[in-house]
Amino acid sequence: MSVHDWVDDQARLLQPERIYWVDGTREEMQQLIEIGMAQEKINNNNTFYKLNHREFPGAYYHRSHPQDVARTEHLTYVCLPSREDAGPVNNWMDPDEAKSMMLKLFEGSMRGRTMYVIPFSMGHPDSPYAKHCVQITDSVYVVVNMWIMTRVGRETLKKIGETGSFVKGLHSIGDLNPQRRYIMHFPQDDLVMSFGSGYGGNALLGKKCISLRLASYQGYRQGWLAEHMIIVGVETPDGEIYYFLGAFPSACGKTNLAMLEPVLEGYRVWTLGDDIAWLNIGPDGRLYAINPETGFFGVAPGTSYKTNPNMMQTLKNDRFFPTLFTNTAIDRDNNTPWWEDMTETVPANLIDWLGEPYDPSSGKPAAHPNSRFTASIYNCPTLSSEVDNPAGVPISGIIFGGRRSTTMPLVVESRDWAHGVFLASTMGSETTTAATGKVGVVRRDPMAMRPFCGYHMAEYFRHWLQMGSRLKDVPRIFMVNWFRKDEQGRFIWPGFRENSRVLKWMIDRIRSSVDARETPIGYVPYYEDMVLEGLNLDRNTFEKLTEIDRDEWLREVEEIDSFYGSLGSRLPGELKGELVRLRESL
Repeated sequence: MSVHDWVDDQARLLQPERIYWVDGTREEMQQLIEIGMAQEKINNNNTFYKLNHREFPGAYYHRSHPQDVARTEHLTYVCLPSREDAGPVNNWMDPDEAKSMMLKLFEGSMRGRTMYVIPFSMGHPDSPYAKHCVQITDSVYVVVNMWIMTRVGRETLKKIGETGSFVKGLHSIGDLNPQRRYIMHFPQDDLVMSFGSGYGGNALLGKKCISLRLASYQGYRQGWLAEHMIIVGVETPDGEIYYFLGAFPSACGKTNLAMLEPVLEGYRVWTLGDDIAWLNIGPDGRLYAINPETGFFGVAPGTSYKTNPNMMQTLKNDRFFPTLFTNTAIDRDNNTPWWEDMTETVPANLIDWLGEPYDPSSGKPAAHPNSRFTASIYNCPTLSSEVDNPAGVPISGIIFGGRRSTTMPLVVESRDWAHGVFLASTMGSETTTAATGKVGVVRRDPMAMRPFCGYHMAEYFRHWLQMGSRLKDVPRIFMVNWFRKDEQGRFIWPGFRENSRVLKWMIDRIRSSVDARETPIGYVPYYEDMVLEGLNLDRNTFEKLTEIDRDEWLREVEEIDSFYGSLGSRLPGELKGELVRLRESL
């Protein structure tokens, strides 16, 4: 089916007042922003509000519906033909039943509205790894976000004409009823249907839906990986650049690491992506990564000149694209966005994320904890010159990390690829506000992909193992935990820029220039091999950071065993063997 035939079919279903094909030029986007500033949404807010362009050039503000502020994982489904293929981690619905239900919701949902048709490419159009896509939406906010986050334009339509295939995304904000805020994935059809939300990954279908849930299934069938990972290049004083991947659940410092300013002299970090990586085995047998996106959709609270100066510079740069802020507070005195920990003092005259005057004595945050910014990667001062390389960059190391107050050491290196897959498959992290539900509860989030894997998680682990067996030059795999606390509940490791010290140790390990201490869970650094000058971190404190507590880990083994048991008979035998080995070594 051609793009035009598919669009015509959806128009008959949705019954919009008009159809608008997006070209993707800056002039067009500015016109759409102007439309958004004049357009009222269902919750009586204009879609866009112009901020102070002297302080934040090209910046606009959006306030979502107060009940539409995070991913709705309980209403997100993977609709493979078999429940078993979707696996126990995913919600499942029969594809025919799901399509029937969604078509009823979509019928006539765009009456009186504009239906926007967005052709976009995930990945550089010239890359052999790129995917060409079309999203339909009735939200101008979604259009502008997709323009920042992906390569939007009619060039994609030409590519689709050459290949004859494309990924389809159908979205409508509907009436924003949280009881029917469904996101349905049909991996076998390269199709996503999303209804009832205007928020982030629920509505920007190139984000998690296409680039992870659908792409992970495509990769499983075609022999590559779609991962929830940053991509960075770390340059050493001698000019060598080592490319790393990093997988972290939301609010675990992923974006800060992607734009790190190292404290170590002579080191630099080059940014290629802060969220998604597609991994392929190149002609030389090495693992290569591309970023299918072109922007940052980052959590605002905690971002500051102290924690991430490069992101703050990105947010104040509109050289290539404007920046959007969603559900932050607004400082009324200078008409600028504000969020918790952005400045040392709280401005006196704030409007909170609900649009009300902010009362600091309320104990509530002024910005929603999951408030966001959408910024172009091309505005980033640390952007790598390799970001648009169609072949991607060769990977030397893969970093997995979560938010754990105890148990996990600062850094540990796996013994080999299979052991690294085991460690990554057992990742546990304390939950954050990016997903609805309780905060601070430890849940298993393998490879930071639990909400995003588009097929059976055990088969996903098997696919990782098989990818490793095909590699000629296997990247090192590391686990990190920046969030370990002492008995008083204080963070032991300072984090942020100081994490460059851990990156240096990883490079030293890749270069085989330092040894490491073997523990039951892998290799940890010797105190003497870490560059710690300038930190108030003595040997005893460092030993606590890298301690492997036997009792804690025996409890961890039982929890891993329980999690593995929930995945059923498809769990690879190699991982069962690694768990047995860990239990015996403890």
